[in-house]
Amino acid sequence: MAEEERRGGARMTGGGEEADGRRGATGGRPGETGFTTEDGRLTLRERKKLRTRQRISGEATLLFIERGFDHVTVAEVARAAEVSTMTVFNYFPRKEDLFLDRIPEARELIVRAVRERSADESPLAALRALVLGLLAERHPLSAVGEGFEHFWRTVLDSPALRARGREAVEEMEGTLAALLAEAAGGDADRPGQDARLAAALIIAGVRAACAGAVARQLGGDPVDEVAVEQAEVLRRTFDALERALPDGA
Repeated sequence: MAEEERRGGARMTGGGEEADGRRGATGGRPGETGFTTEDGRLTLRERKKLRTRQRISGEATLLFIERGFDHVTVAEVARAAEVSTMTVFNYFPRKEDLFLDRIPEARELIVRAVRERSADESPLAALRALVLGLLAERHPLSAVGEGFEHFWRTVLDSPALRARGREAVEEMEGTLAALLAEAAGGDADRPGQDARLAAALIIAGVRAACAGAVARQLGGDPVDEVAVEQAEVLRRTFDALERALPDGA
């Protein structure tokens, strides 16, 4: 596989991000690694840890896309990244998380969108703005972008990655249910049926929209065309959610 094709898939993971502690474009917020201080700045030690994490993820992604996720061992990833196997597991407890390493970022973005929304903005409106903003940036979590098809083919070819993806969707649904309960003044630790149902509908709607965009890219449709139509699909999805959840979730 050509190097550019391999690098294209790597952009779907955190391995290609800047590691100098600058804020990213999404909401002007720092990355998802947990190395940021309260003011969003990184210490020298934290920057080194972030670079190590990104190097490991980047090398892993290139190997997985080139040879297939199930045909690469963690030891091989460690050798490529010039670290020990133990170091790999210190940053990524599961092999699947080496490739699906933006799951924590997705959770953080959802949490920030709901908790940091304006006083007159509903959680659903905040999530709409988040999802459409990610698409406008061609952020990897939007599922639409140049070279992303290599990432998605790797996921679809691996039962382990597909299983981890389904698990991540369940995790996001649980996180969102807790946030919606909290926003409504309820118990985030024990969200009620209304919050759980709203979270399930929102996650399912966004997931269905993204699945359609992925299928089109895998079918060879131009990314710019997919992005334009995906924005309209997402708007219709959130319009339907607003009708189903009249209180704005």
